[in-house]
Amino acid sequence: MAWQQAPRRLFVRAYGDESPLYVPGDEEDLSQCASSLPLDAPELGLTDLLVDRLRSWSRARPGDGATSRQKLRRHAKQGLEVARALARYLGPQWAVCFRDDARASDTFVCWGCGGSHQPLDEHDSPPYPLHVIVEGEFMWLPLRADGVGDFAPDDPAVGLDLSDDLVTALATWARDINDTLNRDLRDRVDGKYDDAWQQLFDTGTDLARRVAHELGPARRVTYKGLANGGLARLASVTWQGDREL
Repeated sequence: MAWQQAPRRLFVRAYGDESPLYVPGDEEDLSQCASSLPLDAPELGLTDLLVDRLRSWSRARPGDGATSRQKLRRHAKQGLEVARALARYLGPQWAVCFRDDARASDTFVCWGCGGSHQPLDEHDSPPYPLHVIVEGEFMWLPLRADGVGDFAPDDPAVGLDLSDDLVTALATWARDINDTLNRDLRDRVDGKYDDAWQQLFDTGTDLARRVAHELGPARRVTYKGLANGGLARLASVTWQGDREL
């Protein structure tokens, strides 16, 4: 894979413990799990929502026996969805391997398409942009990326999977930029909308930080300010997850 260098392997297996995450003792033998990885491990940087989903799923593992087969299949189906959410959050730096106890099988979950396959069979190029730009500009959508142009935050083609609240906030911010520039051009009074532009700039900073938080360490997010707010409203700040670069 030309775009991904030796991802670390992470197993998702429910044994009823606090954490269902394990790191391998042998990269060539998937049956060997060296140790449990805590849900608050700093190298993962998981959100509270993901931690809760993983912990709840691990604790809910049904017992063995014929009467539990249906429950086990249901539990495995839920676990696969949790594993997909984990893989999407962690991105190409990790290869997430899910243990389906109902079928006694292991499968890798693609961080991009959500499909199940071996790491070496993954996409030859990133299925989604790894660097997202947040920038406010008249009549442009609030997000953009190289090779994609500007796009809506809920565009399924880029697979960001942002929360509904954040999608709405980004759309409102873009609409407010259009409205403010229209009023500014209409009135043509120097300085009349300086406070409004500053508020939009500050709102954009907060939104970019929220985008980075929700996307996690899989992607970088850069805030470039407002293209229409003058030189004072230009910026270039980049986050990876909650960490400012």
